Amino acid sequence: MTQHAPSADTLNAWLVEQGLEGTPQETLLDGYCARLVAMGIPLMRLHVSQSAFHPKYGGLGFEWWRNREVTSERYEFSETPASMWVESPFYQILRTGLMEHRERLSQSGPPSRFPLLNGLRAEGATDYFATGLAMEPREQSLPMNPDSPPEGLLVSWVGDRQDGFRDGDLQTFRGSLPFLALVLKSAANRQVASELLRIYLGRDAGRRVLSGELQRGSTQRIDAVICYFDLTGFTALAEQVPGPDLIAMLNDYFGLMVSAIQARGGHILKFMGDGLLAMFDQDDQGQAADAALDTAASLRRDLIAHNRGRRNTGLPVTGFTMALHAGEILYGNIGAENRLDFTVIGPAVNLTARLSGMHRLVGQQIILSERVQKAATQGRHDLVSLGRHMLRGVSEPCELFTIYEPE
Repeated sequence: MTQHAPSADTLNAWLVEQGLEGTPQETLLDGYCARLVAMGIPLMRLHVSQSAFHPKYGGLGFEWWRNREVTSERYEFSETPASMWVESPFYQILRTGLMEHRERLSQSGPPSRFPLLNGLRAEGATDYFATGLAMEPREQSLPMNPDSPPEGLLVSWVGDRQDGFRDGDLQTFRGSLPFLALVLKSAANRQVASELLRIYLGRDAGRRVLSGELQRGSTQRIDAVICYFDLTGFTALAEQVPGPDLIAMLNDYFGLMVSAIQARGGHILKFMGDGLLAMFDQDDQGQAADAALDTAASLRRDLIAHNRGRRNTGLPVTGFTMALHAGEILYGNIGAENRLDFTVIGPAVNLTARLSGMHRLVGQQIILSERVQKAATQGRHDLVSLGRHMLRGVSEPCELFTIYEPE
């Protein structure tokens, strides 16, 4: 039986099917290019740039070369556009609003004004076609800002047949573009949802929400070590440091703290002004206690070097306090029908908050409860008793501890 090459209609139907199945971008583009080649199109390279809804990255890039795996990269936000971007055909497409660029890459022809195309010519390319598609409402008469483009897709196809692409090839590219854009947008939306939930709710809470833990009141009981972290002297600094510098300072210190907590398996539950609430919920309470104490000890050492670097550059510095307690907590969706928070509640959380108010009284940067001290591996840290204390709202005295380290 003779096997016919796929048609443009077959290609577009396949793209819709992949979108419904949620095929990842790399797999989708590999299959898309393979089908173009099977149609007799001399495709040598495909490049896709896709806008990204992300606090750090402005876009995603995917690249396919014949006989190679699809690669991807992320484009970070930058106040100054990279020269590679400014000198690209994509930039020209957005700047002029023409939305298409076709250029023959004859070996005997003059050099292109685009460095990228000269590099492709050296690789054996003979034809370049690029176009784009905006995927949000916009006033067509207004030019686009290439440094802040609307949501959309930019695609380039590179061929290496001696006579380049034919008119039918270009029609196939143009006809498949809306289908390709919708499928890639569909795949990106779930990725965006996953990343935004992870960034705004935390790694564990974001994963749980995305997997379907959405109902108000859906909680589970877990044993964990709760951590209250605060920057010291921040109120006084807020009156002396200009607003933008204050935000930059907060982000700098929070970046240090979050990295230390996450590196040891902890989860950031929420930021609270100049502090944060975190938890360690490893397989058993001993592991969680060790991870929390390792984090506290490491932060105390790291902050000394961090503050030294800030002072050397004339930046304001501060310290921190950390309170740790272990116990059973309720972890899940709490709030109103139209505003939920994935957080923790329970007596263990309340007692940790009480501990965080004892730093000045006991004169220690790090305070932990007797439960954390008993759960931790003996001898891993030098845990020194601070005596028994009555805490507000707690009926019985609690013995408190700190981590001792020589200066």
